[in-house]
Amino acid sequence: MGGNSAAPRRRGRPPATKSADTHRAILDSARTLFAERGYNGVTNRELAAAAGVTTSALYHYANSKLDLYSQVETDFQTRIYSRFQTAEASNHTFVGKFRAVLGVALDMMKEDPSFARFVGAVRRDVRQDPDVAARLGEQVRQRDRFFLNLVDVGIETGEIAPEDRRLVGEFIRLLLVGLFEGIADSASQHERAIDAITRLLDGGLIKPLPELGFGDDASA
Repeated sequence: MGGNSAAPRRRGRPPATKSADTHRAILDSARTLFAERGYNGVTNRELAAAAGVTTSALYHYANSKLDLYSQVETDFQTRIYSRFQTAEASNHTFVGKFRAVLGVALDMMKEDPSFARFVGAVRRDVRQDPDVAARLGEQVRQRDRFFLNLVDVGIETGEIAPEDRRLVGEFIRLLLVGLFEGIADSASQHERAIDAITRLLDGGLIKPLPELGFGDDASA
């Protein structure tokens, strides 16, 4: 018989590659929206529209908005901290490792500013929303442990006194909060801040004055 003998196209789920591409688009667009407005400032309809899918299609990839938020955070940590770990592994001192991590943070800020803004959004959402805190609490603690592990390297090398472990860990956390939340929209400002941090760690930014006795200070 004549005519086209090709088998008819089967209907059903999209091919795996297309599904993966759609999932990536959903995660990236959701990260941008969450970074700009926070968890409670975005609707499922807006999340779907930003990714170019229907709301019903969105539920194929995430059971709820909270589930999607958790997926975005997991994806963020996987992408960010895999690069952090590669960077810090090339150095053997606390200062060297931390400087390498700051360099990666700057590179990723230049590639996509939503990464930095998303860090700030997660910190605010964890504080403000009990459901987000319950879902993401362990992931945030894992992030903090990464930097405490860097501090432990500094203790092993003698750069940090053991009794200052928590103090230096908190110092790093506050530096990074300011770095990500305070200047998330300016790569040049971000770069200057990282330069200031590394010079501070090297002791080259602020020079302490010689100690003055009480009498000398009072007569000045």
